[in-house]
Amino acid sequence: MEKGKAVMGSGRRWAVDFTDNSTTPSSRDIPDPPGFTRASQDQDDSTTSRQKKDAEANWKAQKAWEVAQAPFKNLLMMGFMMWMAGSTVHLFSIGITFSALWQPISALQGVGKVFEPYKDSKVDLLGPKLLFIALNLGGLALGVWKLNTLGLLPTHASDWVSSLPPAQEVEYSGGGIPLH
Repeated sequence: MEKGKAVMGSGRRWAVDFTDNSTTPSSRDIPDPPGFTRASQDQDDSTTSRQKKDAEANWKAQKAWEVAQAPFKNLLMMGFMMWMAGSTVHLFSIGITFSALWQPISALQGVGKVFEPYKDSKVDLLGPKLLFIALNLGGLALGVWKLNTLGLLPTHASDWVSSLPPAQEVEYSGGGIPLH
């Protein structure tokens, strides 16, 4: 029977016989070339796997730094949007300011989740996490600054007048002729 031809009498309509009936020696019968040993191939595999693990750790560290620097782009965009909103109190400027406050707060709450994919015993995440936190605190400071420029933060004495006690009367004047 020829190699790769269908077997017709076996009950199946199509079947392929992959047995090698040739007279050529197989690759298992050929001895290893001089200087090659199977043990060195196993050592190469362990070296290769160690190199792959090191490359993966370097990739994770690089990606962690990229994630840590991402709030900087958001900071620039939010600063531009706040500048475009102006310094008057209206719906758009309040919405932009609320967004500028909410995004860093929610990002700071999820620092652990953001860096979860990059956890590895060989990757130090302290630096990227600190940068991520610092940039988000900068974004929060930008939002608070915008609140102040809109006049929505109570930073002046006139903002607290309602909580001050009324002034004491120093003198009383009266007199004159009452007219009835």
